[in-house]
Amino acid sequence: MDTFFDPASVVVIGASNSPFNLGATICRTIKHFARFPGPVYAVNRKAETVFDCPGYATVTDIPTPVDLAVIIAPAAVVPDFIAQCAAKGIKHVVIESSGFSEGGPKGQTLQHAVDAIAQAHGMRILGPNCLGVLNSRNRFCCFYGIFEEDFANFMRKGSGSVSYIIQSGGIVVIMLESLHTDVVGANKIVSIGNKCDVDEADMIAYYGQDPTTEVIAMYLEDVKDGRKLIDTARGVKKPMLAFKVGRTGEGARAAMSHTAGMAVDDRIFDSACRQAGIIRAQSIAELHSLPKIFITMPPLKGKRIAVFTNSGAFGGITADLLIAAGLSMARLAPETQERLKATGQVFNAANPIDLGPTISMQTFRDIFEILLASGDVDGLLAVPSLWHPVMIEVITELVTQCHGHGKPAAIYTPNAVAKTIGYRTNHQVPLFESPEEAVRALKVSHQHYLYSLWKEAEGLGPKEGENYGFASPGA
Repeated sequence: MDTFFDPASVVVIGASNSPFNLGATICRTIKHFARFPGPVYAVNRKAETVFDCPGYATVTDIPTPVDLAVIIAPAAVVPDFIAQCAAKGIKHVVIESSGFSEGGPKGQTLQHAVDAIAQAHGMRILGPNCLGVLNSRNRFCCFYGIFEEDFANFMRKGSGSVSYIIQSGGIVVIMLESLHTDVVGANKIVSIGNKCDVDEADMIAYYGQDPTTEVIAMYLEDVKDGRKLIDTARGVKKPMLAFKVGRTGEGARAAMSHTAGMAVDDRIFDSACRQAGIIRAQSIAELHSLPKIFITMPPLKGKRIAVFTNSGAFGGITADLLIAAGLSMARLAPETQERLKATGQVFNAANPIDLGPTISMQTFRDIFEILLASGDVDGLLAVPSLWHPVMIEVITELVTQCHGHGKPAAIYTPNAVAKTIGYRTNHQVPLFESPEEAVRALKVSHQHYLYSLWKEAEGLGPKEGENYGFASPGA
């Protein structure tokens, strides 16, 4: 799989200087935006150079070896180009063209022709009907239709640690744009489309061994091979999040028309996720909002959560949310409450802890130490108002102390979302955008911790049908 993300040379088949040619935008991205150091070629009928990529009429005319072929040509001619790639010795091909299995009997015939050639020559195919790959580590990207400012924004955060498996190209852009305002970034992204060859299980296996990937996130419209998915994911200890469409019959039919996947009963997929140790995301937004709890915080090893806030209303709000999520409000021992009262800045020392207008950094340090050191507390839900500049330093200090004690905090600041995002972006502090999002982060952190224990103890995921202490297991 490395060749898809780190090729030494590339040919873009179907790239020309015709107006609105999508292949030309791929040449421009690779050659000019990404500043790809290796040779990039274009194949078109006129053998014309495209964005400084030398042009040839056929793949076999290219005088030097080629690692990766990217095809974005009409589906009817793709089998001929696959044959040319085979003759050239190219083993890795991205087919971004559509019009195959999702296009009815004619498209299915074309797909069978592609499959036969690829299998005969040991080729790996990504797609068809996909967007290709992005690798933030080396800036390689073969997406079409990207503008220079978009590419710069995608790469601005540097090398992230969340790697994505996405069946739809449209979701790729949502992830990249959303991560731009968060504290974590994308590492690698693959758009797998119709999955004629490379599927989600192949990519899970690859990301599972990739030292630069910390979290694996997936958007799926179908599952190609359920048993393969379960067996592969059981061997991966990294957090895995999956959002799948098709919970309803209408959603399943819409997905089938998009990427030609077979409909999968949602209950079966849910069961597969539990057996594989995959956390089901409840929305697309969770694919970019939740990874930071795994990357910036230790795992939540128990359910007992201490809430502290200087906005009393959120004590009740978050207590309800925690209980609904299957977590619990920590019961603080009398001596712990006395130590909190001794700080002199606590209105209510029972959980939830009401801090009042505390601004002393030392007071916050003391409160964090008391709560995190308590044997009654497994994690914190921090709800501080950002009403004073020192609060950013307070949040940074909390992150440091969480790592010192091996306990996580999910942090939500009750401000307008735009203000929260601004603080998060400018100060790189792991803020969630709603109390629901913060509570959900704690839940999935604990869920992944339990999955990790099961995998370590048994070498595989939890047994089918077990309820693992959550109100809605696998949700």
